Amino acid sequence: MDPLTQQPVTPLRVRTTTTEEFNGIPHHVYPLNTRREDDGVVSIEGVRLTDVAEEYGTPVFVLNETDFRTRCRQLATAFRGGHHVHYASKAFLTVSLCRWIEQEGLALDVASENELAVALAADFPAERITVHGNNKSEGFLTRAVTAGVEFVVVDSPPEIELLEQVAAKLGQVQNVLVRVTPGVHVETHEFIATSHEDQKFGFSLASGAAEKATLACAKAEHLRLRGLHCHVGSQVFEADGFVLAAQRLLSLWPTVREGKGPEGSITLDTLDLGGGYGIAYMPDQEALDVDGVARDLLEQVEAAADRMGIAAPSVNVEPGRAIAGPSTVTVYRVGTVKDVETSDRTTRRYISVDGGMSDNIRPSLYNAEYDCRIVNRLTEAEPVPSRVVGSHCESGDILIADALIPGDVRPGDLLMLGATGAYCYAMSSRYNMMTRPPVVVVSDGSSRTMLRRETVEDILALDTDH
Repeated sequence: MDPLTQQPVTPLRVRTTTTEEFNGIPHHVYPLNTRREDDGVVSIEGVRLTDVAEEYGTPVFVLNETDFRTRCRQLATAFRGGHHVHYASKAFLTVSLCRWIEQEGLALDVASENELAVALAADFPAERITVHGNNKSEGFLTRAVTAGVEFVVVDSPPEIELLEQVAAKLGQVQNVLVRVTPGVHVETHEFIATSHEDQKFGFSLASGAAEKATLACAKAEHLRLRGLHCHVGSQVFEADGFVLAAQRLLSLWPTVREGKGPEGSITLDTLDLGGGYGIAYMPDQEALDVDGVARDLLEQVEAAADRMGIAAPSVNVEPGRAIAGPSTVTVYRVGTVKDVETSDRTTRRYISVDGGMSDNIRPSLYNAEYDCRIVNRLTEAEPVPSRVVGSHCESGDILIADALIPGDVRPGDLLMLGATGAYCYAMSSRYNMMTRPPVVVVSDGSSRTMLRRETVEDILALDTDH
């Protein structure tokens, strides 16, 4: 049973392999209330995707507001309050999205000055914002402290000094967390408790740098050290790696407690374990058991704190993909379809669509996998080895590298890719001057534009010789 949709989940053997399976909708991959109507057209929230394509053009991101908000609420409940759930804005951010997050009671984390600017433009409460980044400028820190953000996560010795200067100049005392590299890295269902300190983020626990950083913050006159932060990986489905990281971070608690700040003893109360919670991109992958992971994580952190004789800290998390990812699909129109025969006499069908790596770079960057379905009709043909590719002048412009797709896909058909709400629009580009698609929100049988389609006029407006 999918914990979000409360619908049965029967992961396929390997991948979609039959025509019947291809006509189906794996509900743990696609947004809530995605269904195929009697005439074969796919709808989301009662809005037919053929109508969306007709009104807004293709490619187009289609975001289900109900799905997004439902995931916010589920995470807030699982982690004992929305203030413990900081939406990772790098996954996808707009003014409207900030307002949804605020209305659902969640907090927000930003990793750049412009992400902070968008949040403030949406009147998001600054006291519910955490600021990240490995190279924060004086201007960024000044804006954050002036706005009154909840936490700044410090990432280097120079940043600790700079933030102290900024806060002093403004006459403020800024709450901070120290980002620690705990030597734990999680990749899907596995974690490797080895040395992963050789990276740009944070202070190494094994080398003693984390301890020095915490003591430096504790002693700074205009910084108030509130806790520690870490990030263990991406596409994580189990609590084990988070728990191990938490235990290692908690080992710093006594060191800091024994240190003396400008106001005497230091008391830490916040443990931020970052994001990385996984989603199902493919039918044979399971959806994240949010309630189970949260329960295991919180119980084990409390038990570890009890063993160490310290008060259990508040645990914050930073999901982005787990909220935004499944809420959105991308709809493309099929153009050229051709069969390519290789020297070993095998044939692969290439299905070209009117978008590609400019709106979804993840397959090219990470070999990320996506599921696709025809949305304008039912298919009756047997699946054939296929590859879904974009329209860019780049051989690596591949959205789906290897799949069995019904052989009757033809020019003019509409294809949707599932789970494109995180890191697709956010990482989009104008390669080959392919303008960014619109983001269309569907809710209660109607649609509206969240972000309009970028135009060539937008591009030329930046050109000073135009």
